[in-house]
Amino acid sequence: MCGRSFMTKVKICGLRTLEDVRIVNQYLPEYVGFVFAKTRRFVTDEQALMMRQMLDKRIQVVGVFVDEPIEHVIQLCDTGVINIVQLHGDETNIYIQRLKEKIDTSVIKAIRVQSEKQVAECMLTDADFMLFDTYKSGVPGGTGECFSMKILQESFIKLRKNNQTIKPYFLAGGLNCDNVTKVIQQTDCYAVDVSTGVETDGAKDKIKIKRFLEYVRKL
Repeated sequence: MCGRSFMTKVKICGLRTLEDVRIVNQYLPEYVGFVFAKTRRFVTDEQALMMRQMLDKRIQVVGVFVDEPIEHVIQLCDTGVINIVQLHGDETNIYIQRLKEKIDTSVIKAIRVQSEKQVAECMLTDADFMLFDTYKSGVPGGTGECFSMKILQESFIKLRKNNQTIKPYFLAGGLNCDNVTKVIQQTDCYAVDVSTGVETDGAKDKIKIKRFLEYVRKL
């Protein structure tokens, strides 16, 4: 078990409705995610703005993008619809650098974990945070499936031996009320990111969100 000197933060991703907003306002995760990629959780700029206006100001909004034109990302930051950018596609470090020149906003770079080398290389980007998710061919994220923590753990051991920096990171991929406690105990993750694991029949579930936050915050 990792000794933890901080409370792990929670991101509830894939909000789509004002009812979703009402639920998170009640339980106050640190972050929520609005998905601007063309997936089943896609929201338009207009939907995102309406949700943002109703959202409790204590909750930060992460905009989730997959190879999005950089101008659109900048626009959503400049208009205050989102607080943080999450890049979940094949964005290069040059893309990240260009983005950070234009916005005063933290950037999360998502990686679909496949190898120790890949994990080590991603730490060299200019992103402020990493997000580790499950790899599934042809699917950029939101699989609802777990990946092996062993790859991360072994990569981090090598990075520490080489005195290389390990950026703060979010963990995603198949998290739910049944496994989140074990996952946090195995890692030093900055935050856990959940979507499918707090849904029932494709909709955000108030009871699951409440339980998920309770399990994380009692650690």
